[in-house]
This record gives sequence, structure tokens and C-alpha cells, in this order.
Amino acid sequence: MAAPVTVSHPVIAPAAPRPSIVGPDVPESPYPVNLKGVVSRGFGRGSKELGIPTANLPEEVAAAAGSVLDTGIYFGWASVGDRDGGKVWPMVMSFGWNPFYKNEKRSAEVHIMNVFETDFYGEELRVIVAGFIRPEFNYVSLEALIDDINTDIAVAKNSLGRPAYQALKDSSALKA
Repeated sequence: MAAPVTVSHPVIAPAAPRPSIVGPDVPESPYPVNLKGVVSRGFGRGSKELGIPTANLPEEVAAAAGSVLDTGIYFGWASVGDRDGGKVWPMVMSFGWNPFYKNEKRSAEVHIMNVFETDFYGEELRVIVAGFIRPEFNYVSLEALIDDINTDIAVAKNSLGRPAYQALKDSSALKA
């Protein structure tokens, strides 16, 4: 078995105010990045500990994404199976090691900005990564992590409001 990869992370997020919109007005290479896979069970902390449910892409999808994406927090669009007629929702994705939890495997955890009545393990999750929000950080507390995730969600919504990003919602990559 290969030795675990050790990644060093800043201890905490910078104290400076964060921008409310990130990225250029039109996505630039390597974006958009299309990912898809069957929703798999993760670490079980998104809903329970954070109050921010996530859907995990399979490990092999996360491994393949690593050839294009650096670790960090991303924004874009997602659809699940044929829910609500194939509706597309905004999303934020944590891609990396989640240093606060000291993960030993890189993961792709997607928070879809919608309230679902039931989980969707075993359904196909389709994601378009439209841009980068920030690097991943370690945090001094769970509350600091939750605060930063909520800021990421606001930044994603604002960033996706631009016309070139709105157009990505119609991509065939998000269709069942």
C-alpha cells in the first residue's frame, strides 16, 4: 500500500475580507470542467456536523479531477438523476483533503444549493465546475469552517449570476 500523501495547509483562512464575486466575467481554461458519477457515501459530516449537506462523487472521479483541478473550493452547477425533470442547481464543491478533518483521501464533496426531501445515494450526480473560489484551509474551530462555507455559498451565487456562467446551466453535460 502506498504511503499517505501529506499536504501542508495554512492554519486558518486569511482575516482579510473576501470578495463577493470571483473569477473573470467569462470562464477561462480549464473551465468549465465536467464531472459525473454515482453519489457515494462520504464521511457523514456534511448534514450532521456542518448543517450543509453534501453529495460525494466517487473516489475515481476525484482522482481524475486531480489531473485538472488543484485542491480548493469551486463553484458551478449540478443536477441529480432526473429529479424535478432534470433541474439544474447552483453548487459549491470542496475538492481536496479537508484539512480540518485530516482526511487521508482526496474527495470531491458537492453542496447543491437546494433543499431535497430525500437523499440520493446511488443516483448519478452531474457537475460543471465553472470556477475557483479559494484554496482549502485548516480552521481553528468548527464554527470558523461553517462561516467560511457560508461565505463560499454566497460567493458562488454571486459569481454564477453573470451571463456567461448562467449559460452553463444549459450544458448537455448536466442532462440525464
